[in-house]
Amino acid sequence: MPIVAGIDSSPSTTRVVVCDALSGKVMRKAAVAHASVADDDPHEWWNALVKACDGDILDGVQAVAVSGQRQALVALDSSGGVVRPALMSSDYRAANSADDLVSEGGGPGAWAAAVGSVPTAAFPIAKLRWLARREPENAARVAAVLQPHDWLTWLLLGGAGGPVTDRGEASGTGYWSPFSGDYRTALMAHAFGRELAVPRVLGPVEPAGTTSAGVLVAPGTGSAMAQVLGLSAEPGDVVISVGATGTLFAGGLPHPVSDPTGAVSGFADATGRFLAMTRTSEAMPALEAAAKMMSVDLQTLSRLALESTPGAQGVVLVPPTAGQPGSVAGLRLARMTAPNLARAAVEGLLCGLADGLDALAEQMVAVGTPLRRVILTGKGARLDAVRLIAPAIFGVPVAVAVSGSSEDGAGGGLTSTGVFAALDATGVPRPGSGRPTGAAMLGGSEIMAIGAARQAAWVLAASTAPPGEAPTAPPTWSEAVMFKDSPTAKSGIGAGVRAQFAGAREAALASMEILAAPLPAGAASGAGAGTPGPSAPMMG
Repeated sequence: MPIVAGIDSSPSTTRVVVCDALSGKVMRKAAVAHASVADDDPHEWWNALVKACDGDILDGVQAVAVSGQRQALVALDSSGGVVRPALMSSDYRAANSADDLVSEGGGPGAWAAAVGSVPTAAFPIAKLRWLARREPENAARVAAVLQPHDWLTWLLLGGAGGPVTDRGEASGTGYWSPFSGDYRTALMAHAFGRELAVPRVLGPVEPAGTTSAGVLVAPGTGSAMAQVLGLSAEPGDVVISVGATGTLFAGGLPHPVSDPTGAVSGFADATGRFLAMTRTSEAMPALEAAAKMMSVDLQTLSRLALESTPGAQGVVLVPPTAGQPGSVAGLRLARMTAPNLARAAVEGLLCGLADGLDALAEQMVAVGTPLRRVILTGKGARLDAVRLIAPAIFGVPVAVAVSGSSEDGAGGGLTSTGVFAALDATGVPRPGSGRPTGAAMLGGSEIMAIGAARQAAWVLAASTAPPGEAPTAPPTWSEAVMFKDSPTAKSGIGAGVRAQFAGAREAALASMEILAAPLPAGAASGAGAGTPGPSAPMMG
C-alpha cells in the first residue's frame, strides 16, 4: 500500500498528515504551533516542520508535498540566505505601494488583463515596491524572491538546484500571468527597480525532486489551492472560509478570470485549471464583537440566534468593516431581545459574505461554471447558526467538511442527507440543532495538508505510470474528507433578509455621508448669547 504525506505551513501551525495514497485514509498526523507575526522568520517555519516530522511519522512515505500560506514574501541574497524576516500576507504596510502600482500600470482593468488580479497590499509585487522604497539597504541585497511553500520545498530538497513553485502559487505574485503561463518580469522590474531570480514553475504532476532519503517531492501549492484539492471540490463548488476575513474561492475553472473592478482575483489552481477568489470584511471579528457586546460566548450567541426567526423581527446589524462603522437598525421595544440581536449579527455576517458570493458567481458564470454549492470552513463554520442560516442567505446548498477516516468517528456510508436536525414547520432550524455528530469537523490547516498529500499521491502515480498513461486528474479519495449538508431553506426567505440588510446598510452609509459633509455657509452661526461665530472652532 503506497503512502504519502502532506505538510501544511499556516501562519500559526505546521501540520503533517500521512495518508493511504489510494483511498486517502488518514493514517497518522501531527501538528506544531509557532508564532504568527507581521515580520516572520522563515526559519521558524522550517523548525516547526522538522519538529512535526520528528519520530516515525514519515516512515514508509513515498512522496510528500507542501502547502503554505500564500503571498508572503521571502527575500533571499545571492548565497540563498534570508535577507530579512518574511513580509506576510496579512501585513498591510504595502497598501500605498499597491495603490501606486495600480495607478502606474494603467488602472485596475489593465492589471486584471495582464495578470488576472489587481494588486493589493497582500501581493508580493506590492511588497517588493515597499521594500525598495522603505528598506533600500535590504533591497540592495535581494537576489531572489520566494513564497513560503517554495522555500520549504527547496529546503526539503536540501537546497539543491534552483527553487521551484507551482502555477497556483506563482499566480498570486502579481508578476506571473495565468493567461500566458509566464512571468511578467517587466512588472517586477518596474515595482522593484530590477529583475530578480524567481522559482521555476512546475506542472501539476511534475516532481520537484527527491529528498536525500529518496522520497519524491511534489510541486506543492498555496493554501487556497490546497484546500480545493483537500476537499476534492468540484467545478461549481465555492469554498467560504469564515475567519479573520471572509475568503471565498472556486477552483477547477476552465479559463482564468479577469475582473476589471478588482473585486475578484483570477489565479491558477494546482490541477492545471484556474481559481477565482474574493474577500469580504464581514467575518468573525464582527461576530466576536457582537458576542462581547452581549456578554456571551460565541456558542451562546449561536444558540440565541436560532431562537429568533428569519429577519430577526426587523432588527438589522450592519457589521463594522475596515474604515466604516457599523449600525443597528429596526429596534423597537418589543424587538430588543437577545435572540433578535444575535440573529441580526449572524445574518449581517452572512449577508456580507453573500455579496462576495454574488461577485464570485458572476465571474464563474463568465467562464462557463455556474455556482452549485458552498462549502463552509473556518471558525465560523463551527457555529450552528452560521451553518443553518447560510443556505437561506446564499440560496444554494451548504456543506461542511468532516473527517472521512473511521478512527475519527465518521464511519462508512455517511450520506449527505439527514445529518442535521430538520427545520421546524416555519422553516426555522430548531434551537440547538445542526451540530455534526459522529464525525470530527476538519479545520482549514488539516484540509490543506490533506490537499498537499493528495497532490503527492497524484505525482507518485504519474511517476510510476507507463509512458502515455499518467493520470490526468488527482486520485479520487473516498476516506479523507466527507460532507454534511445543512438543511435546505424555504424559497424566498433569504432574499427578504438580504433586501432588509441592504436597505439598512444604504441608510447607514447615507447617514455617514451626511455627517461627513461640510456645513453650509453660515450654518455654524446662530442667534443667541454664547453661540459660536463662523470662525470659532466647533470641535477643537
